[in-house]
Order: sequence, then C-alpha cells, then structure tokens
Amino acid sequence: MTSVLQRQPQYSPDEVDFKTDCPPLLRRLFIARGARSSADVDVSMAGLLAPELLQGIDAAVVELIAAIESQSRILIVGDFDVDGASSCALAVRALEQMGHSNVRFIVPNRFEFGYGLTPEIVAVAQQQKPALIITVDNGIASVDGVAAAKAAGIKVIITDHHLPGAQLPAADAIVNPNQTACSFPSKHLAGVGVIFYLMLALRSALRQRNWFTDSLKEPNMAQFLDLVALGTVADVVPLDKNNRILVEQGLRRIRRGECCKGIQALIKVANRSAANLSASDIGFALGPRLNAAGRLDDISIGIACLLTEDPALADDLAQSLDEINLDRRHIEQGMQQQAEAALAAIDRTEDLPIGMCLFNADWHQGVVGILASRIKEQHHRPVICFALANDDPDCDELKGSARSISGFHIRDALEAVATECPGLVTKFGGHAMAAGLSLNQADYEAFAAAFDREAQKHLIEDDLQATVLSDGQLAGSEISLANAKLIHSAVPWGQGFPEPLFDNQFAVVQQRIVGEKHLKLVLSLVDDPQQIIDAIAFNIDLDTWPDPQVTTITAAYRLDVNRFRNRETVQLIIQHIEKVS
Repeated sequence: MTSVLQRQPQYSPDEVDFKTDCPPLLRRLFIARGARSSADVDVSMAGLLAPELLQGIDAAVVELIAAIESQSRILIVGDFDVDGASSCALAVRALEQMGHSNVRFIVPNRFEFGYGLTPEIVAVAQQQKPALIITVDNGIASVDGVAAAKAAGIKVIITDHHLPGAQLPAADAIVNPNQTACSFPSKHLAGVGVIFYLMLALRSALRQRNWFTDSLKEPNMAQFLDLVALGTVADVVPLDKNNRILVEQGLRRIRRGECCKGIQALIKVANRSAANLSASDIGFALGPRLNAAGRLDDISIGIACLLTEDPALADDLAQSLDEINLDRRHIEQGMQQQAEAALAAIDRTEDLPIGMCLFNADWHQGVVGILASRIKEQHHRPVICFALANDDPDCDELKGSARSISGFHIRDALEAVATECPGLVTKFGGHAMAAGLSLNQADYEAFAAAFDREAQKHLIEDDLQATVLSDGQLAGSEISLANAKLIHSAVPWGQGFPEPLFDNQFAVVQQRIVGEKHLKLVLSLVDDPQQIIDAIAFNIDLDTWPDPQVTTITAAYRLDVNRFRNRETVQLIIQHIEKVS
C-alpha cells in the first residue's frame, strides 16, 4: 500500500478569534483541527459538560443512594480492556470513598463467557449475592443478561458508551450518551468517562443530603482523572473538547505525581517519564500493557494494579503485565506473518477484497483485534480477523474483531449484513471504527462474501488509498526544541484531534538501521544545509532502507523531544518518507 501526502486545509485569519498570546504555530494547528477560538481549545475544568445532561443519570443516582444507605452489596461488572479496567477501578475507588464498604467487581473471562453482562455472568454474579449490578463499559446490548438479573431480584444500572441496538435492556437505569434521546453534547465519552460522570452526580446528591461528615470526608473527584485519562486515550475515542479537558486534567495530575500507584508502576516499567507523560505515551506504552492481560490472561491483574495502594505490589503487578505484553507481541508477530502469507497468496491470483476477512484456526482470540488493526494499516481497508471461540479444535463458533477506515461505519456494516442475511451473524456490537462479532464457522465464507459486498457499496478504489495529512512545512527556525515542547504541552493530541505532522525536503547526511528495523537518520534542510537534525523512522521496510543512493527525501514528521543523559534535543519522528533523489 502506498500513501499520499496531503496538506491540511487553510483558513483566513478573519474567520477565527484567538487570544493574542496564542503562539502563531499553535493557532495554525488549532485552526486546521476545526478550532475557531481560544474557547475551543480551553482545557480548564470550567469547560466540562454538566452531569445532569446525561439521560438516566438521576435514576442511576437514586439506586446508588439506596444501596449506599443500606450498605447492600454492589457488584461492578467490567470489560476486559483498558477502558473497562480503568472504569472498574474508578467505580470501586469512588464508591468506597463515598462510604460504601460492600462493593466488589467481576470481569468476564473473554474465553469462557465472552463480552458483556450475559446470563452466564449473571449466574456467576449471583454467587456473591449482589443487590445491585453496575456495568461499566458494557451492557447496552445485554438484553438477556439484564433480564436474567432482574428475574433473580438484582437491580441493574448500565453505564456504557457503545452504540445501542434496536432494543434496550430493561435495566433500572441506563447512562449512555449514545442513547437516542440523550442530549449530552459529547457523544464520544469513553466508558470510564461515563462512570466518572455518574460518580460526580452521586457525590453532588450525597452532598445535598449532608452525607459527608468529619469522619467521612467528601472526596475530591479530580483524584480519579488519572484513570479517566488512561481509559479515554487507550480506547481511542475522538478527543472532542470535553474529552480533551478530561485527558489534559488527568495528565496534569500524573505529571505532578498525583496518580494511583498502579499508573506510577506502569510508567516505570514502560521506561517513560511521569513528569513528561503525553497522551501518546498512554496509548502506545501504558495501554498495551494493561490490554495484554485481558487479551491473553485475566484483566483482573490490571484492575488490581490500578486499585492497590501498596507501591511494591503495584510494581510486581506492573512487571507481570509487562511480561504478558511481551508474550502478546510474540504471538502477534507470528499471526501477522501467517496473515501476510495468506494475503500474498490471494494477491497472486486475484485482487484483494475491499472488505477483508481472515481466519486461522491457530490464531489467538485475544489478539485478533490487534492483528486486524495491523492489516488495516498495511492495506487501508476494513478488516475482520477471526479465531475459534475456544481451544476446542472442533469448535464451530468464531469470534471476530473488526477495524475500519474513514468513510466506512463498521458497526452499521455488520448490522446491514445481519439484516440482509438473517442468522448469518449471531452477535455483534461496537463503534464506527471498531466492532466485534460472532458467527458459526460453517457460515464464514458466506459472511466474508456478504461483508465484501457491503464494503463495495460504500468504498471505491480511491478510498483505499491512505492519506498522510500534513500541517505543511516548517521553516528551519521553527524546527526547534522550544516548538517541540510547545506542541507537547499545548493540549492532548489524539483521535479526532491528531498530533501535528509537518513535511519538508531534507538532504540525507547519514542513514543506518538501529534496533533491527528502525531507520536512524541525520538530516539537513535542503535550503539550510548548516542546520543538522536527528530523525528516526520506526518499523521501516528493510527491503527499501537503508539506501546509500538516496541523497534527498521528502518526510512527514512529528517534532519530538529526545531526552538522553540529562540532555534534551529536538528529534523528528518520521511517519512518511519519499525518495526524491
């Protein structure tokens, strides 16, 4: 797959209203991301949306107050990813600090029970005799599970952010910004954001009831923003203004050392600096270590890491998570090699499908989501990777993980296939860019064909061309350590508010491979050969680089701060590279 370099659209200065102290470079970057005023990029807590805007939150608070006053058992039912883990830890911590001493959690093992509040999980939950179940980061599709809980006399509050189906569960309360009638302006809250808002509303209601005393201090909800930042970034939800506030405030606490022992331990084991932690560090270093537990083992290890107050235990748990993540990477590499071999065999005989499905009976169910992401990045088309639902070689059920590209709503596509071919898909759910599903192994070929047909309805060949969107050139004086720091500290960058990317032509002074597959470069600007700049391109194509014949390149890059032996220098992280001469 090739990529095309394009520039961000430009806007006239008279269309915007930024404060005079906003640096011109940041103004240019903010405008390209849709901001039109300083208020659009204000990340102070004053701009946070109010909890009462969330539909169902008042009903949920009523149920929570009743449970707290009676000290009846609350059971949190989580999910097996970072969003689910951080949501679960936040709910347990907040409820305990509000005076509830009878709260526990349970997370379905993905290999035994699958996703969400199923009737099977309700049966397991009943052994703990809860009066109230709260789902976090799941539940909006759990019609049968909620019915089973209600039949057992257990009340249910659903907190979720996934898109609802045609039928909602008959829960006692549902808090989800994506409910059809919910007026909450930000539809992009992660699951941890939803439970944070519910805990905010609960604290406010308890305050009005004079619940807090000298012996039970009112909790400062800002203390939970480290968990909100962790789950929000790791779940790759769009960073609209509200999410940027939540993430920025969480990052500030982490940088000041005001975060839970588990996050401190994860930062240490990932060899990152807490004082300089960025959203990308959460996404590429902390998140994968927690996710690996849910993919290969049990996310309860990760939740325990986020809950413990013991620094030594947090370090031990973080080390375990790091080791699990190394196993995950090894498994993923083998699966990726198998997938590429299968795709190469298809490509030799016919064009690759626009909607791509891949299945191997040896693949690990917990890793197919990452594999789908990797294949999507390489071939820029919607991808679903399947594995057997369990270790039984005679298993007739497949679990699939889907990843999509811009312009193709993957959950809607699965719904369209399920409607067109009744019975083909047994379960599905998710977002625009990621989804999960189940089907019978005997129906795999029919599903793959139906999915490709659906993709062909919405995508053409031009859509399968990856675009690298640049913020334009930087002058030599702008490629500086000061600007790298300015960008780093301005706002959280991420999904929907992408980290700035620039492009220039450079002369290649030196080039070599480091760390097996990374291209280390020393560059100079074509129009300013005296300015020498370090750069690195990760996971380069070793069949193409290094190339001693190349003297000039066009590169799209991020400005980064390289910290080595107490010395800071500017470094370019190259995202796209083209040979010029």
